[in-house]
Amino acid sequence: MSQLAFKTDPMTSEVWRIEEFKQETNDVFTLKLLPASEQAPRAFKGGQFNMIYVYGIGEVPISLSGDPTRLSPPAPLVHTVRSVGPVTKIMSTLKEGDMVGIRGPFGNHWPIEDHYGNDIVIVAGGIGLAPLRPIIYYVLANREKYGKLVILYGARTPKDVLFNDELQRWRAVERNEVYVSVDRAEGNWKGDVGVVTQLMPRITIESAATAAFVCGPEIMMKYSVIGLQGIGVPETNCYISMERNMKCGIGFCGHCQLGPEFICKDGPVYRYQDIEYFLSIREA
Repeated sequence: MSQLAFKTDPMTSEVWRIEEFKQETNDVFTLKLLPASEQAPRAFKGGQFNMIYVYGIGEVPISLSGDPTRLSPPAPLVHTVRSVGPVTKIMSTLKEGDMVGIRGPFGNHWPIEDHYGNDIVIVAGGIGLAPLRPIIYYVLANREKYGKLVILYGARTPKDVLFNDELQRWRAVERNEVYVSVDRAEGNWKGDVGVVTQLMPRITIESAATAAFVCGPEIMMKYSVIGLQGIGVPETNCYISMERNMKCGIGFCGHCQLGPEFICKDGPVYRYQDIEYFLSIREA
């Protein structure tokens, strides 16, 4: 899970233009960005993140949620963002044509290429589907190299379900299974209600030859891995994404240090067994 090389000064942002702004849910939006000047497409791998700078306001780390296999120009950078803090709240008011600063990509990536031939299970909670979406794109672009693709997704309510149209398209692909559950049913919802782990017993996989990729709140990730082990997925094949307190992206400021790890530099993707102990440490 090595990092990709960064070609410029990692502390200097480049100007990117908002090509498309899409409101996904009440508090989640997606930015599609293109470079403001001529430059080569920005390569990335699923699991990595960029630092996005809103000029005059501040900077935040946001995972890449676009297609890593699309490199032909113009190849956009795609970020799906929840409006939860001062920077992202201002970001949610930006319009198409506005400019932002980009540093990155930073961090390591989901080791999807290490699991050719395996069944793949994606477990996502809430906006955790966004950092996992790039590896779904990757598997679909290399479908012959993998077994089943199972996507288990949990959201708070039906109105909070992300990428609904894509979930339907992914479900229609041969050897794909997609299950969605919500914590609280509303309106005409007729699907599953409850935590995402309750979906696990219904799936059929070659458990010993399965790799699982999990992203969401830390408590959800912990119990998801326990549930995956309960259906036979080896702990060594379970990966999670940690995104605690990242500020600089290069392990310089120390905000994201967790034990000996700098999440922005050594992560944010970890094999679960390598980070399990630290999940019991309360965030400062």
